[in-house]
Amino acid sequence: MSTPIVLVHGTRFSAGQWSPQLAALREEFPVAAVDLPGHGVRRGEPWSLTAACAVVAEAVDGLGRGPALVVGHSLGGFVALEFALREPERLRGLVLAGASVDTKGPWALPYRAVASLVPRIPAARLARWNDRLLRRLYPPQVVAETIRTGYGFEALPAAWASVLGRFDAGALRRVAAPVLILNGEKDTAFRSGERAYAAAHPDGRARIELIPRARHLANLDDPAAFTDAVRRFAREV
Repeated sequence: MSTPIVLVHGTRFSAGQWSPQLAALREEFPVAAVDLPGHGVRRGEPWSLTAACAVVAEAVDGLGRGPALVVGHSLGGFVALEFALREPERLRGLVLAGASVDTKGPWALPYRAVASLVPRIPAARLARWNDRLLRRLYPPQVVAETIRTGYGFEALPAAWASVLGRFDAGALRRVAAPVLILNGEKDTAFRSGERAYAAAHPDGRARIELIPRARHLANLDDPAAFTDAVRRFAREV
């Protein structure tokens, strides 16, 4: 039986972030991409890690194939990690993409500052900046759905507040399922703790894989390589 896969988007994005992966993975696996609270179709819902984990659980159960491989990017990676700690019976495997960093201590300070500034900038202006950035960096077919589904900037301060100060490599000591730490080669900030994360897995079933030349948005920088890594891991678990 094919492994079901649930994809969890990063900061400000929505399920649209995964459009390149959804099209390819559906050829082999039952797959779903979620909108976290405050994002996408859930734009009006208040953010909390508990609510975010409930969304992931609903998606896992909705696929109807038992425990799932949960793939999370950045903010979604920390949601996926929290889900792994809370709902181990629903987890077949975990992919942490751009989410292998210690969110405690000095590293968190600039992100707390950004989170405090975001509410002072009109959401429409932030959206225009993001649209221009994505269009400059990526082909239209890669980011069209991300742009169409919009951004959840209103949820950013609460979402980051729930993550900053909460996670470090020690969290992986309580994850029994196999883990793939999947990072962009050039994502130096968010892969800074990848070795510590991998080493912390209690059964040694965590490995690191890098997408060459990719940055933080590795699934958009090289959709084919990112999808291939997830596909291979899904076959393993």
